[in-house]
Amino acid sequence: MEDRLQIANGLIPQRIVSVHLQDSTLKELKDQALNKQAQILQPNPESSVESKPELDIMEHVGQDDLKVFGAEPTQGRGGASGSEAAGEGDRGVGSIELCHLHLSSCHECLELENSTIESVKFASAENIPDLPYDYSGSLESIADDVCPEREGRRVNITGKAPNILLYVGSDSPEAQGRFQQVRDVLADCVDTDSYTLYHLPEDSALRDPWSDNCLLLVIATRESIPEDLSRKFMAYLSQGGKVLGLSSSFTFAGFQVMSKGTLQETVQNLVFSGADQSQVELSVLSSGYVYEEGPGEQLSLGKLQGRLENEDKDRLIVQVPFGTCGGEAVLCQVHLELPPSSSLVQTQEDFNLLKSSNMRRYEVLKEILRTLGLSCDVKQVPALTPLYLLSTAEEIRDPLMQWLRKHVNPEGVIQSSKLSLKFVSSCTSEIEITPSAIPVVTDTEGFSSENFSLEIYRQNLQTKQLGKVILFAEVTPTTMDLLDGLMFEMPQEMGLIAIAARQTQGKGRGRNAWLSPVGCALSTLLISIPLRSQLGQRIPFVQHLMSLAVVEAVRSIPEYQDINLRVKWPNDIYYSDLMKLGGVLVNSTLMGETFYILIGCGFNVTNSNPTICINDLIAEYNKQHGADLKPLRADCLIARTVTVLEKLIDTFQDKGPNGILPLYYKYWVHSAQQVRLGGTEGPMVSIVGLDDSGFLLVHQEGGEVVTVHPDGNSFDMLRNLIIPTQR
Repeated sequence: MEDRLQIANGLIPQRIVSVHLQDSTLKELKDQALNKQAQILQPNPESSVESKPELDIMEHVGQDDLKVFGAEPTQGRGGASGSEAAGEGDRGVGSIELCHLHLSSCHECLELENSTIESVKFASAENIPDLPYDYSGSLESIADDVCPEREGRRVNITGKAPNILLYVGSDSPEAQGRFQQVRDVLADCVDTDSYTLYHLPEDSALRDPWSDNCLLLVIATRESIPEDLSRKFMAYLSQGGKVLGLSSSFTFAGFQVMSKGTLQETVQNLVFSGADQSQVELSVLSSGYVYEEGPGEQLSLGKLQGRLENEDKDRLIVQVPFGTCGGEAVLCQVHLELPPSSSLVQTQEDFNLLKSSNMRRYEVLKEILRTLGLSCDVKQVPALTPLYLLSTAEEIRDPLMQWLRKHVNPEGVIQSSKLSLKFVSSCTSEIEITPSAIPVVTDTEGFSSENFSLEIYRQNLQTKQLGKVILFAEVTPTTMDLLDGLMFEMPQEMGLIAIAARQTQGKGRGRNAWLSPVGCALSTLLISIPLRSQLGQRIPFVQHLMSLAVVEAVRSIPEYQDINLRVKWPNDIYYSDLMKLGGVLVNSTLMGETFYILIGCGFNVTNSNPTICINDLIAEYNKQHGADLKPLRADCLIARTVTVLEKLIDTFQDKGPNGILPLYYKYWVHSAQQVRLGGTEGPMVSIVGLDDSGFLLVHQEGGEVVTVHPDGNSFDMLRNLIIPTQR
């Protein structure tokens, strides 16, 4: 291209694809381009509305070329939704950082031969006309002239994949950090297979025709917006565009952003009203600014709004329609984009308040995004992956493979009531993976995973028996089912455990689902307990031992003893007494004189949102105490938990409940806690401890100490406690 081809930000072209078009198509495209230029010189709103959209160039590309054009951009993945679905061939062309293939001298390019330049010309930013402006009139008049009302929706005339563009101000390290924060929180709310999130730099915002490919513009900067850029944003709104302002100075339509120093970077109580008039109360981090109407303004507002619970009822969230094409903005002076761990959050109390409201922060943000036309449906379920049979010691490997050869059927399958495991040396694409039929790869010499390090697991596992043989999957339905066909047959000294980076059908107590995102430590451990043993006579204690093992696995690490991780009866792992970050599920089967027990456990390690994780607690501890504790890994903590559990079981078998209860009480959340028996109107009692079987002991006021059980119907086991009928 004789050095004419340039891509902004120093990006290097990876591939140039020639697209050969028929002469009739080239002529048609030329005529359309000339017509567009004429419309710019002599704008005619009526004719512009009636004119047909450009023909999609990709309609004329062969299937082989279509695959080339369908390559995904390096940052994010695009797709299409709703009635404006884009062909796959449109994805990836000029989509990196929203930078199109750009010719430095298009007028000269037009003189080159059509056979080599026409396809590039129509991918060039300079051939897409900008919106005609009339700065002499009001913004409302622009909206009326450019886009008469069209069923309240903006028409995506290019058919491109829907882009969410993030403007975070002038280029600086702070802006890059802000971009990452906003991108992360939006990626948690929308399906990134359906939407592509791009950074919109200031120069691109002024130069490029981004508005034709933008489904939502997010403005997240405190900086004042230059006048010429503000006009671009308003022109986008006038075409029916959607804008989300996050603690930004951007405003219009008679609203003013007013500083209120007493609110600056403080945690406040917000009442948010949704589109259906339902209300959500939550703790939020205020920017220190509020929205006020200009003198004499009578504004027409949407249903979304957020006000503080203070005397002034300060307005921090407003929905503002604009023009006649369905343009609208939701403007926020609440830091919905910042996590509770942000450096702006100074105190432990504020962190606790914001973390407790973090789920509702996401609910509010999703409600806003849905109102602005985006889908926040559950993301596509990830594809299942094979299992890998791993061992922590070479001396286990040979006996394990010998045992397998004797127990698989001629097809290499071990069948259980829940699924079949097909043992194979390697997994090819021809092998189907379903929830009921999963291949197990036995040749794991080249095994590697960014979510599980066998070496880290091996270094932290210090057991005599438990957890030595691992079934690992990146994605599996649930680890609770993987061991079903092996638990009664495999020698117990092999210590079987199933570990997954992600589950698609995680199980909780009863019929509850357990959310299992990446970053959660997910495992099911097989143990066997003799019936005629201390623990065999008190099987309910197994779930207490596992919960305690998770907490002790973290708090026994040198310098991590003050991380406020605790146990909640009967099977939860908590942050202080505020928020759940893990749980335990136990299934036991008695065969002969032995209990075969599957202990399922999941606890959040690196997944901060939408609730809380262990690394959140570590980061907050560092901030409050000036410490430098390192974040922890799921594989490390699973191994440490299994190690601690084996020691706790040995202690219990030797000394009974009294051998482990002092440590359990050290970490539990129920000291002197009061609960009601039988429901909200029942008598108040104080929790004393655990009885010999692992149930709660409570003290009735003016009465005796009694054992209570959950009634079996409650989501929270500490509600609706009952006194069992004495026999």
